[in-house]
Amino acid sequence: MSGTAPAPAAPTPVMVEDVAGSDRPAHYLLAESLDGLYIPYALRLPDGPGPHPFVVIAYGNGGGGMAWLRDRVHRFRHVTDVLLDAGYACAWIRYRTEVELGYQTGGALRTTIRQGMGLMNRAPLEYEDEVAVLRHAAAHPAIDGDRLFHVGVSHAGEMLFKLLSHYPGLLRAGVAAEPANHELLTLRLEDVETVTTIGGLRDIESMEIRSVERARARISDKDEVAARLEAVDIPVLVLGREQDELQGIFRLTYDLLAEHREDAEWRSWSHDVHGYLYPECDADGVPRVDDVQREALAAVVDFLDRHNG
Repeated sequence: MSGTAPAPAAPTPVMVEDVAGSDRPAHYLLAESLDGLYIPYALRLPDGPGPHPFVVIAYGNGGGGMAWLRDRVHRFRHVTDVLLDAGYACAWIRYRTEVELGYQTGGALRTTIRQGMGLMNRAPLEYEDEVAVLRHAAAHPAIDGDRLFHVGVSHAGEMLFKLLSHYPGLLRAGVAAEPANHELLTLRLEDVETVTTIGGLRDIESMEIRSVERARARISDKDEVAARLEAVDIPVLVLGREQDELQGIFRLTYDLLAEHREDAEWRSWSHDVHGYLYPECDADGVPRVDDVQREALAAVVDFLDRHNG
């Protein structure tokens, strides 16, 4: 029997929610993680039939589950509105909690089969939940699986680099805003006066590394850092924040990446809010967006557009 095979059906969402001021709802989907659990993400699609380029949107450490995700979808919806208007499908995602130095000590994830089921050398980490979401979204009939992008802020900016070091060929380009790359860059923190360790877990909430020189001097394994950055196979835009306590780490990330890739880009603004790339809605649900945030979001869209062809 001849004929064209039917197009794959869109996955069934577990929930659909309207988003204020928009006719483009949030479709809550579940992507199977590499170890068989499920990772929620909230997909919004732009107008038109597609297939559309797709942007994963991530912020900070993991945890919080569906309640965290729903709050982000509505309270920080402006970034998705901007991307939708530019023609990008996009999704806020949620992932598992960070494991202290799990990336540093765990190495690459290896899998095999024992007794007909999977076996791993370690548990997946939070950036591997992003891999699961990207692969799941790539199979959606309204998404172009060859045009996948990543926008991550703070810890999620570091997650982008961790993902790239172990999973090449997945993304077209990425944005790392205020990336907290102390683990990726193997920074020695034991003697930083504002860092304490309790029960084997470091408290870095008050850490200050504002200068590039101070950050560079704390790299403990230059060869390993070089290998991690050499594995980056896409253009990355690194965004800083002038008054941030970790601005030295943000800028050093760009400087080292630029040694390996001519298409690395750097922009930095002065702003009072960590995570300024994601404007927040006020108590009435209206996004409060200042000129710096508009300029930064326009720079992100421009960067994505230049690598979307």
